[in-house]
Amino acid sequence: MMEVAGTSQARTRPTADPAKGVVSPEVKTHFRVCRFIIETGVKLGMKSLPVATACALYHRFFRTASLDVYEPYLVAMSAIYLAGKVEEQHLRTRDIINVCHRFFHPGSEPMELDNKFWELRDSVVQCELLILRQLNFQVANEHPHKYLLHYLVSVRNLVNRHAWARTPIAETAWALLKDSYHGVVCVKHAPQHLALAVLYLAIQSYGVEFPTGELEWWQALCDDISRGEIDEIMSDLLHLYDMEAKCM
Repeated sequence: MMEVAGTSQARTRPTADPAKGVVSPEVKTHFRVCRFIIETGVKLGMKSLPVATACALYHRFFRTASLDVYEPYLVAMSAIYLAGKVEEQHLRTRDIINVCHRFFHPGSEPMELDNKFWELRDSVVQCELLILRQLNFQVANEHPHKYLLHYLVSVRNLVNRHAWARTPIAETAWALLKDSYHGVVCVKHAPQHLALAVLYLAIQSYGVEFPTGELEWWQALCDDISRGEIDEIMSDLLHLYDMEAKCM
């Protein structure tokens, strides 16, 4: 995960809400498993949307399912497989199994096509059906990516071009959005609100100023969110960075 920069005025890193300082074992597990999904997705050559969909499917599944009943890494493997279908980047179960096997056994050879392999493959397929039933076959996800792209184009036209060129606002916003999929923040908030919040946090981190007017810049982009809601989403995001050290 990226490190959030401080503002240009204070150069201090924003901190997470102290009330969220206690991290449950379940939340730590979900954080680690989503990091596994993202790293596995990269090794499988998945595009950003299928990886995001896999994380979202995982989080949505465990909204109503228990870690005491279901093996999270098996659910993650099935979520990757299902996300490839949803986003039309089909993946072979054998590739998923071998990449995941190497994740847990670095440097190992691909699994032999023996009973153990076929049992694991059947488990992945059966778990995929379980995810579908658990989500009532509602597996399509609207992600914040298209909103963030639109917001970035709009904001770039509002600020001084030299200020925009010397601050990596776009790169930071995209990195924040990617990191949001480590936690439930990616499915907890409306996609347009999450996109606005990651952009707001990126802009705040570099202290970029906007022309003053009747409306704040963010109100001109999204008129159905309040400053309090933006602060809540940013707090959720920063909590993920605070939690990262606790999940090492």
